[in-house]
Amino acid sequence: MGRHRSPHRLSVASGAPALVLAVPGRGSRVDHDLVERIAEAASQSCPGVDILVGYLSAGPDDYPAGAAGGYPPGTGGQPGAADGLAGAIASAPDHGSPAAPRAVVVPLLAGPHPVFDAEIGTTIGAADPPVMLASHLGPHPLLAGALHDRLSEVGLARASRALGLNIAVGANGVLVVADRGPGALSEAGLTTVLLAARLAVPTAHASLGDDESIRTAVSRLREAGASKIAISPCVIGPESRAAEFEQLSAALGMPCAPPLRDHPAVAQLVAARYGEALARISVPSH
Repeated sequence: MGRHRSPHRLSVASGAPALVLAVPGRGSRVDHDLVERIAEAASQSCPGVDILVGYLSAGPDDYPAGAAGGYPPGTGGQPGAADGLAGAIASAPDHGSPAAPRAVVVPLLAGPHPVFDAEIGTTIGAADPPVMLASHLGPHPLLAGALHDRLSEVGLARASRALGLNIAVGANGVLVVADRGPGALSEAGLTTVLLAARLAVPTAHASLGDDESIRTAVSRLREAGASKIAISPCVIGPESRAAEFEQLSAALGMPCAPPLRDHPAVAQLVAARYGEALARISVPSH
């Protein structure tokens, strides 16, 4: 796109904890290639840090069509699949520093998720030695900028450099669709506000699989005067099924932008969340 500044490079001390990306699903070839690109880009912001990838036992295919939250009984993933994240944590180099954890786990999620977060928490709790958990990637202005770019790529929005204004050309309203669960819906609210400030058009947020929240958001956009509404998926990709957004787009009769995937902002936020976690480490004085 040519509009992104070079990612900020963290100042990382020798022997820093490994960065472990916690990724929903079991690592299909498409998702594996995507995550490798994100990890490679994140490594440019934190040179010298070991970056590992751990997949979760649960993924989007465990959701029945239209489920708003939680997995149905008995679909918690294949036996042993949870070893993906646990194994990545266990393989983090032990630098022998009592002042720092062995690894910092960064969820590859734009916001909270009831099932993925629970699995990450359980895995971290069972890890030895202690492991830190970083924040989700959103909400953040970088995330709003990435959503704007994805809309622009398919002609649903245009960025004007004149006076720094951003002018929507393909849609006069945007429905930001977050992942499942009230946590994701709540945190997507701030990103949606930030996106509205960039586009200067009405925006509203809803939750994937939650028909009521989608109806409410669309009604709010209509009441605000939006006649051409575009869908903006506030997801990275591995945590959801592309078919669900295709079905939502068809059902609402609204065009849909691509998910965030390997947008440069995703890797920048991975590195930023890792850095924020490091900043919380308390080093005893001597």
